[in-house]
Formats: sequence, structure tokens, C-alpha cells
Amino acid sequence: MVRLILLLLGHDFIRRRWLMLALVGFVWAALGAAIFIDALDGVTYFPIHVFGYLLLIEAVVTLVVSPSGTDTRVVLRKARGVVFLLLGLLVVDEHHAASVILAMLFGVAFLADGIFRMAAAVVVRFLGWRLSFLTGLLEVGFAVFMFEPYPTFYAGTVPYCIGMGIFLSGCGLLRQAFRLKRLPAHAAASLWLSRDLATDDALLPEVEEGVAEQEGELIVHVWTPAGSVGDVVPQPVIDRYIAAIDSKGVISTGHAALEALPDIYISHYPKVEIDRSQTDFSRALRATADNDVPGRFQPSYAVEAAGWCDATVEVRFGRYNRARLAAFWERYRSNDTYNLTNRNCSSTVAHALEAALEGSLAKSGPGLGVLLRAMFNPELWVAAQLERRAQAMAWTPGLVLDYARTLRAAIQPTPLGWSTLFSQSGRFWRYAQMVRRREPMRNIETIRHEINERKRKGGTQQ
Repeated sequence: MVRLILLLLGHDFIRRRWLMLALVGFVWAALGAAIFIDALDGVTYFPIHVFGYLLLIEAVVTLVVSPSGTDTRVVLRKARGVVFLLLGLLVVDEHHAASVILAMLFGVAFLADGIFRMAAAVVVRFLGWRLSFLTGLLEVGFAVFMFEPYPTFYAGTVPYCIGMGIFLSGCGLLRQAFRLKRLPAHAAASLWLSRDLATDDALLPEVEEGVAEQEGELIVHVWTPAGSVGDVVPQPVIDRYIAAIDSKGVISTGHAALEALPDIYISHYPKVEIDRSQTDFSRALRATADNDVPGRFQPSYAVEAAGWCDATVEVRFGRYNRARLAAFWERYRSNDTYNLTNRNCSSTVAHALEAALEGSLAKSGPGLGVLLRAMFNPELWVAAQLERRAQAMAWTPGLVLDYARTLRAAIQPTPLGWSTLFSQSGRFWRYAQMVRRREPMRNIETIRHEINERKRKGGTQQ
């Protein structure tokens, strides 16, 4: 999550405030270590029940104020509300069984994630796969630690997880802060922070920081695997995120492209179609140089759709940094190499989208405030998990679709939650005071008239 937050904060923000980021990372990591160590003896000073009640309040507020509908932001908020409600109830429950259930839930989650990470590292062999395999091994070890009742008989389950999460995120922020201290002027944070794009040549022409309303929308086109073939053999989840198989045994991985009207279209294809039969597909998954093939870039969405089919889903952005996107595209297209796992259509779109949204949170407020808001933004947590999953395996059209939707939700105004609760509480308090004093309720026209009168008087005095 640290990488994604720094990317959205932008080049100028992180170069000017790297020391503040390092201090926050150090304090955050120390806090996590203290919470973890405190729980080892079973006598915790961390306010577990207060944390649980905060989760419950957040869950109730989220579920109450979330509008109806199937929009991505609405679904994410409702899902967050349900998860927080479940966790909050288990945390505040004083029965020992609640701690056991929490330990099992967290243990299963860490175990599944660790096994998946190790399997993906062995199969795909992406850059840094050995470190990823070791991380997965550590996750499995932590899962065993969660399953094992020693030393607190599950009483320290919540502090363990909170402390470990805070410690790791603090270490990540501290490491990135010292790395970004050396960030050259005019370097693209999206390239500098990327694992699979070269950082030695991450310089871009000087462009204005942040995002703005553009004349042409930025559109992420996604052809999902199941939506781009006919007579698909149903495979839930797999045909959404990985590949779909038709009745003849032919595999379709789908496709992703990015369009910024009127003249930018990013769609990366192999020059010669890769054999995707079941016998050769597993070999082609390796992100090694022997699977690099010449690629080509489609000229426009109209040409691509006419030669294949219309995209299954579109995600639109009205605010983005067009100059930074154009600079990224000019650099990226100089090398047409295609790799099914490491440099494919989906990874191209993901990196282009990050370049376009770089610095989108930089103008949201002062330094520390915008950083803390980003760290507690639930949509950014979801986006970071999607990116983490893609980095552990590969970017796929399904992951890019969810990533684009989540980023769109994350860079919108502050989501409903605590801010809504406080603002509504303040408004209710003011109305209650007016009722107590028997003051008449003013309508919007009266308030607008008073504001105009004040402006007029101020202009007259000048």
C-alpha cells in the first residue's frame, strides 16, 4: 500500500517531504512492534475493545449512509461495512470462543495468501520471485503462529495482527522514504517505484504535478476472458481473473486497453498470436526473457473493436494528468517487447493509468493530513491488495478492471464514513441549539441572500 500512496501523492510531494515520510514510517513501525510485543504475555495494554467498538461504529455508519445501487464505490463500502461489523462483533465479544474464531480466520487468510504467493513465484518466475517466495513462506509461518494457542491461548490474536500490519507498513514507508530521497528531478514516480519497469531511465519531460479536468475522458477498456469468447466452459473466478476456455479447448485471457481522447490509445499485442493451447500455456506463463516476443500497438479502439469485438466493460476518468500520460506513452512505446506475464496488455494499462493519476492526492490538503487520510482510505487498501496480487503473479484484464474501478473510487472526494458522521453530528447540534433557542429555521435562499449582502458591503468598503 505504501508504494501506491506515494505514487498518488506524486513526485513533488515525496521529494519535498521525504524526511517527514521517514519519521512517520519509523514511528509507525515502532508502534507496531510495541503492540506486538505487548501481546506476547497475554496482558495487553492496547485498547482492544475500544478498537472493536470503533470498528462497529464505522461499520454502522458505512452501512447506513451508503446509497443503494451496484456502483463499485457503493459495493466496496457495503463490503467494508459487513467485514468491519463481523470483526467488530468478534473483537468486543468477551467469550474465549471469539478469540479462537478470529485466530482461525486470520490464520486461514495468511495461509491461503502465503501458499498462493509461493505457487505464483515458482510458476511465473517474475523479477524478484525468490523474495516473493520467501515472503510467502513467512506468511505460512505466521499462519502457523496464529493457529498455535501458545503463548496466550489466542488472547493476543488481534494485537498480533494489528501490530504486525503496522510494523510492516511502517518499515515499507521508511524504506521507500530513503529511496525516494534520491529521486531525480523530473523522474516519474510511477516508473521509479515500479518493480517491472526500469528505474535507471525513469526521467520524463517536466510536466505540471497533479490531475485536472480534461477535454477528453480517459477510458480503460477491458475485454474479460469470459466475455471475449463464445460457448465458454463455466469456471467461476478463474474465467473472471485468469482465463476462459471454450468448448474446443482454446484459452482466452481477455484484453485491456487505455484510451485518452482524442489521440492517445494504448493497446499492446504480440505481433504473432501466442499459442494458448493447454499444453503450451503453462510454459508461456513464465516471465523470463525466453518468452519475450515482438509486439505491436493497436492504432485506435475503433480499429481494434472492428477486428475483434467491443470491450466488455469500460471505466472512465474525467480528471487525470494528460501530459504525464503522454510522456509515459512516448517512452513506453519505444520498446515493443511483449511478454505474456511480465509485459502484457494489462500491465501496460496498469502502468499507464498510474502515470495518469500520479499526484492526484497531492492537492488534497497539507502534508501530514493528506498522508494520514490516504493511509486510512479503504478504497486504497483494496487497490493495494489488487496490485499486490498482480505483482505476486501477473496483471490480468480482470485485475486491471477492479484496479481501475477502485482507483476511481479512491481519488474521489473523501468517502462516506467518519467525516460524514462528524459533519452530520455538527449540523444536528446546530439545529438542536436553534430549536432550543426557538430560532426560526432559515432556508437556503435566506442564507444565500445574507452571503451576497456581505460580499456587496465588502466591495463597497473597498
